[in-house]
Amino acid sequence: MDITYMTTSELSDRIKYDQRTIREQLKDSVLFEGVHYIRPFGGRKILYLWERIEEDMLHGVSLNTLTLGM
Repeated sequence: MDITYMTTSELSDRIKYDQRTIREQLKDSVLFEGVHYIRPFGGRKILYLWERIEEDMLHGVSLNTLTLGM
């Protein structure tokens, strides 16, 4: 499976949420590290995993989804 990595700005354009909303309200409440986003090389930069986010938007988040992603 190909993975599309997106910055906060790119994700914002795609899902029509403000970048600030993504960072302050969605990240770590519905978008989880290791499932929906990664920090490459242990740095500060965040890259979102589009296919994971799209799947959860269409079908919802479940405990199974979260445990499989970790």
